[in-house]
Amino acid sequence: MTHILKIDHIEKYYGNKSNVTKAIDDISFEVQNGEFIAIMGASGSGKTTLLNCISTIDTVSAGHIFLHDKDVTEIRENELARFRRENLGFVFQDFNLLDTLTIRENIAMALTINKAPVQEIDSRVEQMAKKLDILPILDKFPYQVSGGQKQRCACARAMINKPKLILADEPTGALDSRSAQLLLTTMQTMNQELGATILMVTHDAFTASYAKRILFLKDGQIFTEIQRGEQSRKQLFGKILDVMALLGGDLSDAR
Repeated sequence: MTHILKIDHIEKYYGNKSNVTKAIDDISFEVQNGEFIAIMGASGSGKTTLLNCISTIDTVSAGHIFLHDKDVTEIRENELARFRRENLGFVFQDFNLLDTLTIRENIAMALTINKAPVQEIDSRVEQMAKKLDILPILDKFPYQVSGGQKQRCACARAMINKPKLILADEPTGALDSRSAQLLLTTMQTMNQELGATILMVTHDAFTASYAKRILFLKDGQIFTEIQRGEQSRKQLFGKILDVMALLGGDLSDAR
């Protein structure tokens, strides 16, 4: 297995000389092609900052981030948007769908921006919609479909350009438990059947139990990690709760 992402001794500081906050304190790890990783930690542990640095929304203070051997920290400002479009897919907590476009148009927009051949766009959208079970709602508008369907539309849009890495920030945060379960099953499908490499930030043990590996952050550092291995999701859930009890903080929101 080859690594798709390499985090190499990164640090992130905020503030000025008199008042420096260290959000990330010397973190290193690798993500292999086809992995599904969850990053957990209490508020202020650095998990969102880490995701923002990987997604190039934020810059590191020290260290390097490599995506497919390309040093993300060296990319020029004017090339970042294109790099994100071509390499990364995003699943947001609030879907970020455009209400004035149909589900089909929302998914197709990512292809249009990436200048995909016009004649290919419709068939690619329909293939992805079929895989994620939203084919019947393609011509509806976001306000006409359920929260779970909106989230699957957001997943289809994230996957449509075949990105090297999918980044998900608290993807189940705005969903009820049934919709959350549907989304997580969808993300499992994206990972296992469509080969997507997923890095997901969550504070929820139930959500994290769908991943194959969980990294726990504390005070900007990696506290420990759990590999799923041959364990059932229920067994993994129990282990996550054990680590969360050790970590303390506001990690009590376990469904």
